[in-house]
Amino acid sequence: MKNIVFMGTPHYATCILKELIDTGFNIQAVLTQADKPVGRKQILTPSNVKQFITERNLDIKIFTPKSLKDENIIKDIKNLKPDFIVVAAYGKILPKSILDIAPCVNLHASLLPKYRGASPIQSAILNGDKISGVCTMLMEEGLDSGSILESVICDIENKNSEEVFALFSNIAAKLCVSTLNNFQQIIPKIQDENQVTFCRKIKKEDGLIKLNDAKLIYQKFLAFYPWPGIFLENGLKFIDIELINTSENQTSGKILNIENDGFLLGCEKGILKIKFLQESGKKILDGKTYLNGKRLKLGNYLF
Repeated sequence: MKNIVFMGTPHYATCILKELIDTGFNIQAVLTQADKPVGRKQILTPSNVKQFITERNLDIKIFTPKSLKDENIIKDIKNLKPDFIVVAAYGKILPKSILDIAPCVNLHASLLPKYRGASPIQSAILNGDKISGVCTMLMEEGLDSGSILESVICDIENKNSEEVFALFSNIAAKLCVSTLNNFQQIIPKIQDENQVTFCRKIKKEDGLIKLNDAKLIYQKFLAFYPWPGIFLENGLKFIDIELINTSENQTSGKILNIENDGFLLGCEKGILKIKFLQESGKKILDGKTYLNGKRLKLGNYLF
């Protein structure tokens, strides 16, 4: 039985942790992000990983350190003498003092060296990649720069961020077990630095769109679903859309047709079907109901 110290925060990490537990690994301790205020009422909420452990009454130590350079945390991990430290979307950089304790295996949601950083799934979708995947990586001091251990390639075409996260979570869980069980036989592959790309953390303002290129708007819709979503400068949010045309030049914001399941909206380049939308602070409406409420007709402009 291999002893594991696990580091992770969101649902993606929870899927991996659950698989490790279900397949018999001994989880000695879990490090996760501290409880954070969520929603309009700013209710203090534990991470998904912490919720999973507490709801199942698992006998696992939970640490939520402000810094991994804390000497007490380093000492606690050393005293456990883990065989591996497994890291999955933890949200903090591991210092050398922890990297030196045991092999640190990271589950990264891209085919490294592409998309090192905090938003590999969203970035792959934004760029219109048809293929992406998950890899296990032997961590070092650089950002996602360690040698690749194993990887799985996946088709992500026309999938939104939520769908890809769910797909990759299940794949990463199985891949983690494979890497840990076969660690001694795996030959690490050094990343090609000439192929490196980086991605940053997604911010709410990244969802702002202009009706210029329908294809780019659609890729943003897929990448930023469900958060932060896509929205116009006036705060109008497109909840569900369909890409109808990518090349025709249209008048931006013009209502081109009204159908039962939405309305066609012109962009400078291309056409979108708006199925559901939402004004700031109001409920979600289907496209046809929204137009009726605003008394907008064929040929009118959305704003």
